[in-house]
Order: sequence, then C-alpha cells, then structure tokens
Amino acid sequence: MQLWEGTTRVMLHCAASSGRDRAAAAGVSAVVLPPASVLHKHVHRFLCWVQRSFAGWWRCEGKTGKLLRKVTEGQGARALRCWHVVASHSLCCLRCSLQKQWEEPCARAFDTMMSIRQRKGVGTTEVSEDGAAPQENVTLEKKPSSGCTSRRLWKILSFTVGGAMALCTGLLTSVYLATLHENDLWFSNIKEVEREISFRTECGLYYSYYKQMLQAPSLVHGFHDLMYDNKTESMRTINLLQRMNIYQEVFLSVLYRVLPIQKYLEPVYFYIYTLFGLQAVYVTALYVTSWLLSGTWLSGLLAAFWYITNRTDTTRVEFTIPLRENWALPFFAVQIAAITYFLRPNLRPLSERLALLAIFLSTFVFSLMWQFNQFMMLVQALGLFALDALDMLPALKATWLYTIQVAALLLVCALQFFNSMILGSLLISFNLSVLIARKLQKNLKTGNFLNRLGKLLLHLFVILCLTLFLNNIIKKALSLKSDEHIFKFLKAKSGFGATRDFDANLYLCEEAFGLLPWDTFGRLSDTLLLHAYLFVLLVTVTAALAVALRNLSDCPAQPPLEQPGKCPVHLGAATAYSLAHTVVFGALALSTMRMKYLWTPHVCVFAASGLCSPEVWGLLLKVTRLYNPARTCVMRYAVPMLTLSYLCCKFWPGVMEELAELREFYDPDTVELMHWISANTPGTAVFAGSMQLLAGVKLCTGRTLTNHPHYEDSSLRARTKSVYQIYAKRPPEDVHALLRALGTDYVILEDSICYERRHPRGCRLRDLLDMANGHVMDGPGENDPDLKLADHPRFCEEIKRDLPPYTALFTRVFQNKTFHVYRLARGK
Repeated sequence: MQLWEGTTRVMLHCAASSGRDRAAAAGVSAVVLPPASVLHKHVHRFLCWVQRSFAGWWRCEGKTGKLLRKVTEGQGARALRCWHVVASHSLCCLRCSLQKQWEEPCARAFDTMMSIRQRKGVGTTEVSEDGAAPQENVTLEKKPSSGCTSRRLWKILSFTVGGAMALCTGLLTSVYLATLHENDLWFSNIKEVEREISFRTECGLYYSYYKQMLQAPSLVHGFHDLMYDNKTESMRTINLLQRMNIYQEVFLSVLYRVLPIQKYLEPVYFYIYTLFGLQAVYVTALYVTSWLLSGTWLSGLLAAFWYITNRTDTTRVEFTIPLRENWALPFFAVQIAAITYFLRPNLRPLSERLALLAIFLSTFVFSLMWQFNQFMMLVQALGLFALDALDMLPALKATWLYTIQVAALLLVCALQFFNSMILGSLLISFNLSVLIARKLQKNLKTGNFLNRLGKLLLHLFVILCLTLFLNNIIKKALSLKSDEHIFKFLKAKSGFGATRDFDANLYLCEEAFGLLPWDTFGRLSDTLLLHAYLFVLLVTVTAALAVALRNLSDCPAQPPLEQPGKCPVHLGAATAYSLAHTVVFGALALSTMRMKYLWTPHVCVFAASGLCSPEVWGLLLKVTRLYNPARTCVMRYAVPMLTLSYLCCKFWPGVMEELAELREFYDPDTVELMHWISANTPGTAVFAGSMQLLAGVKLCTGRTLTNHPHYEDSSLRARTKSVYQIYAKRPPEDVHALLRALGTDYVILEDSICYERRHPRGCRLRDLLDMANGHVMDGPGENDPDLKLADHPRFCEEIKRDLPPYTALFTRVFQNKTFHVYRLARGK
C-alpha cells in the first residue's frame, strides 16, 4: 500500500504542477487536487483529465481504466503489478508529450517514480526510452525525433564503413599472401614440372586428382576413374571419393571446364587463386566475429591486422597451398561467426533460422574438406558441453548446435559413400550421448550448490560411459581400424607408457606433432597480441567463474536490489562461447604444434574484441573504482587505436621489405628424377619409396604407387611399413619379396632418409624401423635391453656396394646426388 500511495503521489504531483502552470498562463485559479488519503478515489479522474488535456493519450485509456478498476476493487498483487506497468508506460508518454512546456517538472516526477520502484524492488516490466511495452501489446503513435534519426544514420554509416573495411582487409590479405607465394618461388616463370614439385608431400597427391579430372576425356570418365582408382595404390581398386576429402578438387575441375576461362587462366593458377581467395573469406569471417563480440568494427580491423602481422603462426597457406586445412579453416571461421551471431539474445525468428542455416552449411563444407573434421568438432562440442552444463548457454540453442554437428557429419558420410571412419567417430557418439542423457536426467539445473554439483558430476559420468559404450559398439559392428593410429599416438603422447608402434612413433617424432615451441610466444609478444590476449583472458575468465558459481548456487541472474554504480557480473552467451573456444583449442595447440593454426586466428579475434568490449573495460574500471561511462568509452576506442598505430609503425617497413624480396624455386635433383621417370619407364610401372616423394611421382608422371601420404587407412599403414624396410636392416631377399608382393617395378632410395641427421637418435626413420623390428639402433646411446643386434646390414647402404646378392635382385637404372632408382628382378 505504501508503494501504491507513493506511486500515485508522484503522478498527482506531476498533474498538479502541470495544472497550475496551465491555469497561471490562462489567468485562472489553480486546480485543487484531492489529498493522499483519498487517492484511490481520484486516480481514475486524474487519468481522464490527462486524456482530455494531451493528444495521443486516448489509445491507452481502455486498458488503463480496466486495470484501475481492478486495483480499486482490491484484486491483489497481480493487479498492482499491472498498474505499475501502465503507470510506467503512462509517465513515459506523459514526459514525451510535455517535452516543451513542462519538461523539468515531469522529468523530476519520472525519475522519482523510477527510484521509488527500484527502492521497493517490485519486479515490473521495464519500459524502454521510446515508451514501448511489448508485453502489453500497446503501440504508441509517435514521431521520430531528430536524435533517433541521427543515431539511425550513424548506425547505417558505421555499418557501411565497417563492411567495406572487412571486404578490403580480406582482399588485401589474399593479395598479400599470393604475392609472397609468387616472390618466394617465382611461380609464374618456372616450368610446369617445377610448379608441381613445389606442391610437397600430400599437397601434390591432392592436386594430382584435380589434374586427373582435367585430363579426363569427359566428366563422366573422370568420375569413374576416381571411384574405381587402381593407380594410387598398386594391386588395389579404391574409391577415392570415399577414402579422401577431394570433393573440392572435383568441384574446381568441373568449374574450370564449364567457365570460359581456359584461354586466359592456366589450371594451376585457377587452383591457387581459389585457395588465396578463400583466405579473403577467412579474414573477413574473423573480422565479423570480432565485430559481433565487441559491437564495433574497430575490433575487426585490429583482429585482421594481428592475423597478418602474426602470419607465421596464423597460416601456412603460402607454402602448403593444397593442404586440407587451407580449404577447411575459412569455413570453420564462418561457422564460428554464425554461432556468435546465433548466440546473441533476442533474435527475431527469421534471423535465428538464417543463422542456423549458415551454421549448418559452414559446418557441412568444413567437414567435407578435411579428414580431421570429426576431431576438431569434438573439441568444439566439449567446449559447448562445458558451457551448457554450467548454464552459461541457452539449453535449446546448445541442442541445436549438437544436432547440426551430427547432421552435417552424417551428410558428409553419405557423400563419402558411408565412410566408416566418420560413422565410428567419437563426435557422433558424444553428441548422441549428451542428447540421450538430457532426456534421462530431468531437473539437472535445479537445487542448491551441492545438489547441482552432484547432479553435474553424475551427468558427466553418464555421458562418458555412454559415449565409450556407443563408440565401441559402432567400431565393432563396422570392424573399424582407420583411426587407431591416432589413439595410439594420443596414448603415447599423454605419457601412458612408451611404445614401439611404428605408426605412433612416426607422429611422435615429427616436430609438428610436438609441444608448442616457446619462441611462438615471443613472436606473439612482439605484436602485443599475447599481452592483450592474456589481459582479456584474465578478465573474461574471472567473470565466467563468477557467473558459473552464481548459476550453480541457483542465484537469480539479476538481484532485486541494485546499488547505484554497481551491477552484477554478466557474461553473454556469445562471449562465453568465444572464451570456451579459445581455451579448448588453446589446450590443443599447446599440446600439438600443428594445431596452433586452429588457435592463433581466434586469439586475434578474442584479444581484439576484448580490447574493444565495454563489458571488459566496465568490469575492470568498476573493480578499480574508476568507472564512468565516458571513461569506458574512451578506453575501448583509445587502446585499440594506439595498438593499431603501433602495429603500422613497427611492421609496415618489414612488410614492404618482404614483398620486395625475390627468390626462385630450385630443386634440380627432383626435376631430373621426374624427367627420367616420364621418359624411361612405362606408364603402367609401379614405384615404391617414401610417402612424400611418391606423391610428387604421381602428380608429375602419373605412375602407379605402392603407398602415399594419406595415412588414414590401416592397410595403407601396413603397406608403408613394408615399403620402408628398404631403410631397415633386412636381407635383400626379404626386401625384394615384400616389394614384389605389392607389385613394385621400381624402388627409389633417398640419401636424405638413409643418412638422416635432422632428427635425434631414436627419432630417425631408420631408428623407428630398428625398434619396430627388435634391432639395436645405430650410433652411441642407450638401447632397450630386449633389442638385439641385426643379422644383416642396413639395406639402403649395402645395396650401393653392388654385391652379388643385391645385384641379382636389384638393378640400378638411375642415380644423382639425392636419389637412387633400382629396377626389381621379376620371377625371383
């Protein structure tokens, strides 16, 4: 009742002031209003007087009268809350209509009214500045003020400038990387065979299928050759569309055939320009993500600058163009941008559906282009699950994201002719387990802190058990072994015992699969990226912990009493997802250096958006008791602009010098080898050798291979180990039998592998083979006690001595400073 009287006193004071002013202006006596003791009786009369006095008020009269009658008839707290809705609404309209004549009295009354409501803590519907109250379905007719028009024009101008900057930064990055590639290899001036050799390792293998499709007599013939391929693996016919992610090469080859560009653009340039064009999409997506997180396009510009200045750690596209990750990561960035938009609050239904469509399409294309898609999305799903479990993400939106991941992966599985590696992926098992566990465990997010924590731990246990159960069932049903080498590698890397497994050690000994080097942090510090990242990470993690504890404690998101200058810690769903993304992929990058290209681009986004975020600066200034809106605004714009100025001054000369530096591709030994193979061996000849070299042999000569770098197949891994016995301590008869079992006609030995010094002892290829075969390794150092001395010398060294046991089975037909080619004797 006190709240009722205080509210109505304020309204009557406003009306009395207005009435006295109008009466004085008309030269008549002031209106005498009833005292507070009879306020209930005169409230309706007061509102009718307002209706007659001010234009536009009549639209609210009907609903107001009904609510007032409910109040006067004593229908309780519900009617009182409704009255406060209309009272607040009425005062907003009253203030607008009296703007010119009685601005000060009504403004004071309005402010007093709102302060009374805050002190009393009544949970009413908030009314925006323009007087809209969507909960009451009241539409007020108003004329747009000049301030609203100027704000709208400013938003349009800002959006236009920001969008233009996004496109410009993307295109400039694309041109910059293409120019570096040209300057490094003099790509436009070298021979075709040299261009193809520049596509090292698996890059050459993937490009060979693009070349194969272009050389096919027709598209139908080209598709048939891919689906029934017997040149990638000798003595086997495989479906390349099922085994490998090469739909992008197929699509580009079809596009090149259809478009009238053959006279103006060579096939190789069409291919590489497409990849560099995707870099424009990549940078633009990073720009948009940062913009969405911070609310200003300045953060997008800063993120793009950081991406370019940290190019060594953010991309390797200029020297590994056809790699699957260079195709996939731009669409992964688009997916993150779409998720960021999808997680924004109060989206319209149409906007939400469009965001879901963008998420699905980008997830599908990303999954289609990279064989490791399932592992990347599993890490992403773990981050989503953590947020969902801590109630930092809307449950319905999290369900949509889980479902989209599974749906996109199943669609890719269908396009890849039901690839068993996809069906047996941990991602599908995990997401299905999460969705099933939700149905089984009701009221998971209710109760006090200890109750919710216990439910959460039980929820984790149920999902873990269900995931392992489903995954084992699927793998046993499909007899799946395609990804077992990855789990062996993860087991050995995690420290669960040493292993002599050849495949696992092959990954463990590669620098790219080791820990992230310390010099990476030095390079990130030079551009101030690491400093900004750690600053934003500290503030955001602190806010996230506070929100998580509040959610687990079952506290309301907005406390009923808010003191002036203090507000509860808040973390939006989009910011929470960005934090989870950078944490989980940061852990992945720290453990495996090759995965840093998934983390460092988002580091640029996260740091730039944090520096431009009013929430980050507002929280920091409130903690230090320096908060005011003007200071927050200054910090969120001044710090990014100073950082951009620093980056331009420090790195612009280096970029110009880098663009001016010219090099040239030079690998005469490999060029000589490819020319000899093309000129002196039959087209049906089968070649054996290292995986990296054979990919180039297929691309440059079109010959049949025994093995290749696409390692995600158990039978191929067995083939590779058999072929690599040419670098082990094995007798010539055994090596000859192993190679002939694979249909080998020629074997290529490389001195760089036979006499390798790049890796330390225990990680050289010959050492891995010796341990796998139970032999003592060469050179000084310790050996496991169960290893034995080999009965035969190393094959790759002994064959060069031309001893009779070797010359009877192997005939040298080519050699230069790097390569030695031997023809195998048949029928022996």
